[in-house]
Amino acid sequence: MKTALDIKSIAIQTIEKESLAIEKLMNNINDDFVKAVELIFNSKGRVIVTGIGKSANIATKIVSTFNSTGTPSIFMHAADAIHGDLGIIQPDDVIICISKSGNTPEIKVLIPLIKNLGNKLIAIAGEPQSMLAIQSDFFLNVYVDREACPNNLAPTSSTTAQLVMGDALAVCLLECRGFTAQDFAKYHPGGALGKRLYLKVSDLYPNNEKPEVELETPLAQTLIEITSKRLGCVAVVENNEIKGVITDGDLRRMLSKSLSSDNQKAKDIMTVNPKTISKDKFAVEALTLMKDNHITQLLVVDENNKYVGVIHLHDLIREGII
Repeated sequence: MKTALDIKSIAIQTIEKESLAIEKLMNNINDDFVKAVELIFNSKGRVIVTGIGKSANIATKIVSTFNSTGTPSIFMHAADAIHGDLGIIQPDDVIICISKSGNTPEIKVLIPLIKNLGNKLIAIAGEPQSMLAIQSDFFLNVYVDREACPNNLAPTSSTTAQLVMGDALAVCLLECRGFTAQDFAKYHPGGALGKRLYLKVSDLYPNNEKPEVELETPLAQTLIEITSKRLGCVAVVENNEIKGVITDGDLRRMLSKSLSSDNQKAKDIMTVNPKTISKDKFAVEALTLMKDNHITQLLVVDENNKYVGVIHLHDLIREGII
């Protein structure tokens, strides 16, 4: 068993070797790369990404990245393709074939079949003189000097290079399409990331009670309203327009000063000009406003600046926005 120091050293060496391999990729961004991006961008079909072994695993990740950034894509295993899955390919589809050597038996069988179909073929491979590189329409060179594996056998640096080249294609296509955060949200509706991009205040506040009192409401009744609605605050309104807000903290501070509440009205202890947010704003904007002002709730208003409800920090936590 290696010592802790040995293990750290091996890990660092692995990262260094792979980072060096990636750095050298920059020299391989040439006209073929540009034409490959233009081909995919202008295509009316999909991108079919294929490979075998570890290259197939990389292909599935590239497909996921393409799909999530606006480039429709499908994975086709090279071995399955020559046993029926070739039917996936449609006339307008662009094929990307990934292989370290470009000469594996399955790839050699697959290439003529793709050429016979008439589809354009982009090769991501490490051997410029391989059958795949020569037969492709565009060749993206991902050659690495050696693997990070000490035996120079396990695909490590080579598969990392394939992955990075695929990411480079995806990001270029994303930029060419003018793909925005809002577009991204369409493909990522689940989880915290998607919710940060599409969830609005109007999706949350209707689930809460709507605490409100008028300017002349006695303090005892105000306290009941805050307590019963369980949001830690109450809006003070006049004709449904917000005049102020009272929080449970305001009440505690008043009581700590031993002030009599017998004749107190809501207007006497409210905070004027409270922080509000439009119901049409994104929930993440509500979070930012709460953080910036060190508060846990916001009064929500409509397009006419009328009071419609409350959004609480707990709503954002529950949705995973934080």
